[in-house]
Amino acid sequence: MVTVSTKGTSILACSTLVPISDVTQIGEARRQVHRIADDVGFSEADQGKAAIVVSELATNVARYATGGEILLTPVTMGDRRWIDVLAVDRGPGIPDIGRCLQDGFSTGGTSGSGLGAARRMSSEFDIFSAQPSGTVVFCRIASQPSQVSERRPFSWAAVSRPAPLETACGDAWRVAERGDLLTVMLVDGLGHGHEAARAAAEAVSVFDREPFVPLTDFVGSSHARMHGTRGGALAAAHFDAAQRKIKYVGVGNIAGHLHGDASERGRGLFSHNGIVGVQIRKIQEFTYEYPTSGLMVMHSDGLQSRWSLDLYPGLAQRHPGVIAGVLYRDFTRGRDDVTVAVVRLSQT
Repeated sequence: MVTVSTKGTSILACSTLVPISDVTQIGEARRQVHRIADDVGFSEADQGKAAIVVSELATNVARYATGGEILLTPVTMGDRRWIDVLAVDRGPGIPDIGRCLQDGFSTGGTSGSGLGAARRMSSEFDIFSAQPSGTVVFCRIASQPSQVSERRPFSWAAVSRPAPLETACGDAWRVAERGDLLTVMLVDGLGHGHEAARAAAEAVSVFDREPFVPLTDFVGSSHARMHGTRGGALAAAHFDAAQRKIKYVGVGNIAGHLHGDASERGRGLFSHNGIVGVQIRKIQEFTYEYPTSGLMVMHSDGLQSRWSLDLYPGLAQRHPGVIAGVLYRDFTRGRDDVTVAVVRLSQT
């Protein structure tokens, strides 16, 4: 279910995952994106566009990769609506990306034009491929492309998936933008399944009501709302593009990490021990200078902690959706809910 917010907060469903191991699953990916596009309120023409993009990406994964998946995330932010599409595979990688992006070059023999068609029909598009580890393609398909692609101070994306065999996701995330300000939060309900999702939903309700309150107030209010649930880990960051500052507060094992350019050292963001809704020892806000060409990565403990963007030359310069997709593909633990959110402050 996708709910429209009147405060500019993005309301997101957990990503829908469609495994792609052979061509018989392409139709399922197409049906799922049709369903999601209809729920979001896409016109029939835009639903058809989304279906073409997903068909092209799924065909490439099915025919030329060693296993992969399509992840579909609907987003509503005020009157802006879009679907983020991630195609993730595990090899062998694309030797000539430039050729594959040419219009008229279709590796799958479908009605579109391969990756060139996907790029042309997307408001935002990026790709990262390495041999032999594989390829991640990110497409943002919007009902009103000009509203999504207009110049904004931030770019961001996330992927969120429930634990295997679960239908409810115990992780949740939100983003809100207001001019030069952005707030992002990530909550991980203790354990997984419906009770974890119920705990996370309480923090979401606090954020949705007013996403730009002081972060310590947000965590304190979430602590009160989550009382009586399993509780969980919670972190939030507030970005000020004009001041190039980040305020961050965390309780529990949500990980936050700043990644700068080659001349700057990355750093982890500090969180206090505790379980929001159960026991908090201290709520403390920290302020950080935003690194040049920097990224902030937040993730739940469904992602391994020993990842590094330095393992992937050039990845740090890619779209946040591609970065989230690569980390999700290569470092998911595989036994819990997992969420990866990436935010970049655009260079001026």
